[in-house]
Amino acid sequence: MTSTAPVTSTAGDTPPKQTVPRPTNRLRLARLRDLALIPPIIALLVYGYTLKPDLFLTKAYLVDTVLKYQSELALIVLAEALVLIVGKFDLSLESIVGIAPAIAVFMVVGNTDFLGAPWPTWTVLPVALLFGALIGAFNGLLIVRFKLSAFIVTLAMLIALRGLQLAIVGGATMSNLANQVPVVDYLGSLRVLTLPISIWIVIVCFGLGIVVLGYTRVGRSLYAVGGNPAAARAAGIRVERVIWITLVVAGVLAAFAGLMLSARLGSVAANQGSGMIFTVFAAAVIGGISLDGGKGSLFGALTGVVLLGLIQNVLTLAQVKADQIQAVNGLVILVALVLARLTSGKAQD
Repeated sequence: MTSTAPVTSTAGDTPPKQTVPRPTNRLRLARLRDLALIPPIIALLVYGYTLKPDLFLTKAYLVDTVLKYQSELALIVLAEALVLIVGKFDLSLESIVGIAPAIAVFMVVGNTDFLGAPWPTWTVLPVALLFGALIGAFNGLLIVRFKLSAFIVTLAMLIALRGLQLAIVGGATMSNLANQVPVVDYLGSLRVLTLPISIWIVIVCFGLGIVVLGYTRVGRSLYAVGGNPAAARAAGIRVERVIWITLVVAGVLAAFAGLMLSARLGSVAANQGSGMIFTVFAAAVIGGISLDGGKGSLFGALTGVVLLGLIQNVLTLAQVKADQIQAVNGLVILVALVLARLTSGKAQD
């Protein structure tokens, strides 16, 4: 018979090390949750193929229609996912999609001499990104420094920016940009290894985000801040700085997405970006990003974008009426959520 004596320590002794539970089970669960939307995506691919076997799985349709048209949405979902992971909201991203390219293009081709306009055409990209960063920084000022509600602050910013955009463009659409602004032409038409440049931008941004969140101290800080701000602060993480920087990065990504959308359309519409935030939240949530912060992965969010894009295109191929697509879209999202719940085995927040 063997007995185990309790471990005791005396003054001056090194305290016994605590056993840290192996993260294997958590990693397996997280990976399973990341793959939760793969089955419905495969089901949609099969169904789309049965509808149009000579069209749906061709490169011209799958890449140049389904994926290319989702590239701007993917960048905004990436931005919103980062903000959600740190436990905040940013509703103003859809307005940044419109106003950032509107201001940048207006200062180049608009009928104004404000601040020395017209500016050189190369300024469109940096001006758009800078404006997105400034909006994110201002949101951060109100949320972090003045302790205002992120939901209310960004909702007010959404409305204010929408009105400002209408005032700048005069309620009209700035069109024919590809012939006037080279960067717009490049973003809309350039291909690398036969794929549109917009798809490569999404791949690079998501790849970088996945690496940062999964394998760096910065990524762990974001999850810690969103999961438990008090514990993160006690661990030495500068919570306010992390939130602020995340909002700035989100603003830059939204501005870039807006410029990509303008490049694809060759114009900046007066209501560009309007209503996108609902789809953004839908893609992020069904992709496993928690609205409570601290949970979710960017790969899951990306599968949410792909799923919504396939739903939209399959419904169009099935000749579902436009006024019925939103209802069907919502129902399919609910089904996807149930499937994600069943395959992940964990309650969703």
